Amino acid sequence: MTSSPEHARLLRLATRASVGVASVLIVTKAIAWWLSGSVSMLAGLTDSLLDGVTSLLNLIAVHYALRPADDDHRYGHGKAESLAGMAQALFIAGSAILIALQAFERIKHPEPVGAPWLSIGVIILSLVLTVALLILQHRVVRETGSSAVRADSLHYRSDLLLNGSILIALVVAGLGFHQVDAWFGLGIAVYILWSAIQIARESFAVLMDEELPPDVSQHMLELARGVPGVLGAHDLRTRISGNHWFVQLHLELPGELTLSVAHGISDQAADAIHAAYPRAEVLVHADPLDVVNGAQA
Repeated sequence: MTSSPEHARLLRLATRASVGVASVLIVTKAIAWWLSGSVSMLAGLTDSLLDGVTSLLNLIAVHYALRPADDDHRYGHGKAESLAGMAQALFIAGSAILIALQAFERIKHPEPVGAPWLSIGVIILSLVLTVALLILQHRVVRETGSSAVRADSLHYRSDLLLNGSILIALVVAGLGFHQVDAWFGLGIAVYILWSAIQIARESFAVLMDEELPPDVSQHMLELARGVPGVLGAHDLRTRISGNHWFVQLHLELPGELTLSVAHGISDQAADAIHAAYPRAEVLVHADPLDVVNGAQA
């Protein structure tokens, strides 16, 4: 139930780096938007503000989720990550609406973009910092499997596309096509809203204890059935909480086995599943085969 010290260190490093990158981008984009008045830059600034908020939420959520289980939270604190995800989705959806309104206003009343080359420099800086952060996050996800860092990484990967489109919009606007900036801002608003919906769906699934994918559950059953002495396995249930998977299943065993032997076989089945899925904590219930057949009859 607890993460290793190295995993905890990597998680804290990734979340702090995310907050640091977002903070730098907020300041630089705010200056560029103030000087340029670009709607697409406003969209980028808003996205970076959201990045800062969501990264801070992730920092707090990961810090809380890393706490070990206690008497009041026997399954740990992992769902703090999903609660943070729902809060992120609300922030992101609200910002998308504000950007869309600003874009519609600029489409109706086009204005030239000021200091476009300064804004272009800021976006290039954003791209470089985002790539560096993604490299770090990729390592952390590979080492820890953290759902919070994975979600943050997916968001920053989408930022590469976002900042790339802003770069195009600024270049085109700098060439005299002023209304293109507003249209790009509107498109970015739609994209941000779609991202908010995806984050909300994923967080809601975890909070509602949605099962793991069917192929994973089926593989777990096959692993349990492959243990010597196991006659069958059924009633597998799964759920996710932060970085942990909780798995419960029933094993069908010969009724004449002693309790000690049945317990040993159950442990072997749990170990087989855990070896294939290290994030899983497995609880096994042993059913005598005659009881199973009686229930089915």
